[in-house]
Amino acid sequence: MFAKRRFISALALTAAGALTLGLAACSAGSGSEPAASGGSGDLTTIGFVAVGPEGAWRKANEANIQETFSKDAGFDLKYAPAANNDQKSQIDAFTSFVDEGVDVILLSATEGSGWEDSLERAKEAEIPVVLIDRGIEPNNTDLYVTRIAPDNIAVSEGVANWAVKTFPNGANYFTLEGPAGVSVVNERNEGWDEVVGADPKLVKLGAQTANWSTEEAKSVFETVLKSNNNNVQLVFAQNDEMGLGAVQAVEEAGLTPGKDVKIATIDGTKNALQALADGKLSFVAEYNPLFGETALEVVKKVLAGEKVESSIVVPSDTFDSPEAASTALPNRKF
Repeated sequence: MFAKRRFISALALTAAGALTLGLAACSAGSGSEPAASGGSGDLTTIGFVAVGPEGAWRKANEANIQETFSKDAGFDLKYAPAANNDQKSQIDAFTSFVDEGVDVILLSATEGSGWEDSLERAKEAEIPVVLIDRGIEPNNTDLYVTRIAPDNIAVSEGVANWAVKTFPNGANYFTLEGPAGVSVVNERNEGWDEVVGADPKLVKLGAQTANWSTEEAKSVFETVLKSNNNNVQLVFAQNDEMGLGAVQAVEEAGLTPGKDVKIATIDGTKNALQALADGKLSFVAEYNPLFGETALEVVKKVLAGEKVESSIVVPSDTFDSPEAASTALPNRKF
């Protein structure tokens, strides 16, 4: 379906290109300046239904997408961040992009469910949809081309394996989660629970959302420490910002982060790596946000009518020591 629409577009672009070359040749022959290329009519239109402000990882990811799909690269990227993380605003933006007839839609969903009707409309309009970072539930691969993201389950399993190795004699732990209903939160819980749940020596004290926020995480973990008489040895924070909030709560409780309470996080931002280098965090799993080039390759293949795998995994690293963090920091881009 998409291939047919793109084939027609390709013919139109070929014809337009021939006409442009002919006009340029006439212009050059008359001694006039050649017409500048890259006008809006020559650009491939991309609708980017984005999450918007949500911490260092999201900022890096969305900036990377915008920089990659630039006008110089032949794209007109229409950036539509959510209003206060509200799904309705995303659905409205998605609908507008379908009505406008953009060439491709990139979607980073604030919530995993509730997208079936919108994706059906895009399919009927023959507009391919590429999921950026976050998945949808139910995961109907007939309604989108592919999902590009690091493997959340594998990333959180890596954190969990580190925890099991670090606490062979057991520990009490608490999980700071992202917002409920987000696919990456469910996947990070799944990977962690698969490993840690098999170790009875690691005792779960509870889990609570802190909405990716440093301030909320600090408040939540202050309460956890008080209610457990500071008898908490491990925190699994599902993003860096929440892990840094836990660091603040530990310090204000008169404890030493990295010693009395070990804190592991996911994302791998500069601030987290600096905290690891300083010994305040104990483990940082990267969730690589810089996959604009991968998205670009996918879009080009889709527009050419080529097949794309339904899931594309972005490689990511782990950092388990201050030395590893210090080595990575000078070249860190986010």
